[in-house]
Amino acid sequence: MSLFRKKRIEVMTGANARKSELKKVLGATDLIMLGLGAMVGTGIFVLTGVGAVQAGPALALSFILAASACALAALCYSEFASMIPVAGSGYTYSYATLGELVAWIVGWSLIAEYGLATAAVSVGWSGYFQSLIGGFGLHLPAALTAAPGVNAAGETTLFNLPAFVIMMAITSVLALGIRESKRINNLLVVIKIAVILLVIAVGIWYVKPENFEPYAPFGVSGVISAAALVFFAFLGFDAVSSAAEEVRQPQRDLPIGLIGSLLICAVLYALVATVATGIVPFADFRGVDDPIALVFQRAGIDWLAGLVSLAAVTGMMTVILVMGYGLTRVVFAMSRDGLMPGWMSKVDDRQVPVASTWLLGTLSALIAATVPLSALAELINMGTLLAFTIISVSVPVLRRTRPDLKRAFKVPAPWVLGPLSVVICVILMLNLALETWIAFMIWLAIGLVFYFGYSRRHAKLENLH
Repeated sequence: MSLFRKKRIEVMTGANARKSELKKVLGATDLIMLGLGAMVGTGIFVLTGVGAVQAGPALALSFILAASACALAALCYSEFASMIPVAGSGYTYSYATLGELVAWIVGWSLIAEYGLATAAVSVGWSGYFQSLIGGFGLHLPAALTAAPGVNAAGETTLFNLPAFVIMMAITSVLALGIRESKRINNLLVVIKIAVILLVIAVGIWYVKPENFEPYAPFGVSGVISAAALVFFAFLGFDAVSSAAEEVRQPQRDLPIGLIGSLLICAVLYALVATVATGIVPFADFRGVDDPIALVFQRAGIDWLAGLVSLAAVTGMMTVILVMGYGLTRVVFAMSRDGLMPGWMSKVDDRQVPVASTWLLGTLSALIAATVPLSALAELINMGTLLAFTIISVSVPVLRRTRPDLKRAFKVPAPWVLGPLSVVICVILMLNLALETWIAFMIWLAIGLVFYFGYSRRHAKLENLH
């Protein structure tokens, strides 16, 4: 009953592997769309201003540097995804490499990442929605506008109704099945990418070259500090690997989806940053919450504001959709292995784990509606970075312990890039607030109690060694 017993990769992927209960309907384009759905959200319209204050016009380099750091983790995920095309993402990969206890910690961390991300973005969507309808003179009762507390106007709030409604609406889409979910995600991603490209295409004509001088006013340190800040704009691409079991050609398509979506996102962010800092002097972004709106105002192109509103709304909806999808698939994999109750991996006639989808979606909706998330927002980043760290360690470990395994995609120089990815992730984790570490330790302690009280005794031993 070792704490570090591992799943047999041959049992998961060989000729005698268990027939998947999930429907294989995703291709490379769908996976890229999933990645863009997770990464291209409101961050592109918010972090641009904050980052510009730290890096100046060199913010584009900061975005590229941050994406490069994420790419190290993406390469590691790609090797595993092409070798073990099974649901569960980092949880499954670490189970096969470092053992059950480590896998549980990764899975529990991913539950925090995906679950809190869906709730947090639902709250953001709610605020934007209320602002939008407020422009038409429509207002919800104060009690239904936010989690329990007192708002800026001194009114008592009890329940965030819009956040609850959008989370339940997205959950209903996920319950329809992966085919329907991907169609809706693809449509929304096309809308928001089209708007972003329009912003770039129109804005470039208003760029003033003198605003690029000096290009890096705070030197290399400014570029690096901004990169650490905007790094979190790229988190979420790992949700693509959660779809492994529903991909038609996982060995080929998963690496394309992971790396392709990250590359496209990096280019879009860098172009938006270049246009924004070319139109507005970087110092003018200080204290600005809506930097792209400021850009429109300075350029006199107010007609684009409505389209950007559309992009922001669709952007948040796709983030909720993809993160919610990732959450259901990680829990599905853990349940199938016996580490979560068995009913959570039961699928309906549409091959959807419908019971767990509704349970997880409802819990996320209630959290969004009743919990002030500002203090817990960084917990999303902690769970992600821990998973990145463990997967980056796992690649060189498996190269040494199982060199015989067939790898459709290989990380170049794993003994260099793997440790480098670990160092970057650990540095970013150490820069998170003390309160975040305390909250994460409490979450981890709850998970370990569940593991030793239930999961360890119910693990399905026939697949372990």
